[in-house]
Amino acid sequence: MLAWRLPQIAVTLVLLSALTWLAMGLMPGDPLDLAMLGDPALSAADVAKLRAIHGLDRPLQERYLAWAAAVLRGDFGYSRLFSLRAGAVLWPALLSTLTLLGWSLLLAAGGGVLLGVLGAARPWLGRVADAVAILAQSTPSFWLGLMLIILFAVTLGWLPAGGTAEGQGVGEALRFLLLPVTTLALVNCASYARHALAAMQAELAAPYIRTARMKGLREAAVLWRHAFPNAAIPLVTVAALDAGALVSGALVTETIFARPGMGKLIYDSIMGNDYNLALLALLLAALVTMLATLAADMLQRAIDPRLGQ
Repeated sequence: MLAWRLPQIAVTLVLLSALTWLAMGLMPGDPLDLAMLGDPALSAADVAKLRAIHGLDRPLQERYLAWAAAVLRGDFGYSRLFSLRAGAVLWPALLSTLTLLGWSLLLAAGGGVLLGVLGAARPWLGRVADAVAILAQSTPSFWLGLMLIILFAVTLGWLPAGGTAEGQGVGEALRFLLLPVTTLALVNCASYARHALAAMQAELAAPYIRTARMKGLREAAVLWRHAFPNAAIPLVTVAALDAGALVSGALVTETIFARPGMGKLIYDSIMGNDYNLALLALLLAALVTMLATLAADMLQRAIDPRLGQ
């Protein structure tokens, strides 16, 4: 499988980078036009000279080929917005987003799967789980985040309303993470709960489950040792699809809680025509999504070898 999937990933990245470069190149204005707005003292001759220095006077396809050749050498260029190397700007934002969404994904998947499995075992609990999941899915993340801030930061004063705990220790870092992680986990938990509930209900109605129960196995063993491994296959796919959000970031949540992350970085770089930073961030998000999908396929084949036949 790897023999054909890895070249497919490489080709997809090349096509995605070319299309993204073209789309950004067709946007009105370029970085120097924005620089002129910020510094009216620049003359037309100065702008022309800068455009030649940065290669902006060349055709779009030539600029893309030059950028691609530099990337193959490991040179991702400089960020115009931050006046730093694109990799140096991207790395802190990536770490912040991985920390935030990694914890939220872990809590959402764990809580959602547990709720779905228990709901399938107890019909009344299944109806409750389904209703809670529908309510969570219909709740906007920005509204939930604001309500949590009002309750726990403003009214009770237990937790900080936003920001990060740079250099303040692990305990403070966890306090700053608690509200944004809870916001994302509650919203995303619904998807895992509904998928787990549907998958477990289908498995528990299968003939092999009736056979296991007739052998006198305990209900816990029937649920977790027999039904859940088969029901976990679609859940692996759901987790892989969430990997794109894990890297591209939750723009709304990061904005509400004033956290620097990939979501805001991608938005700012695109709106500011920061080609190097925007392309690097978008390609990283695409690469992680495709690698996560590949890992999910391999894990599904490990759970059920029949899928590889």
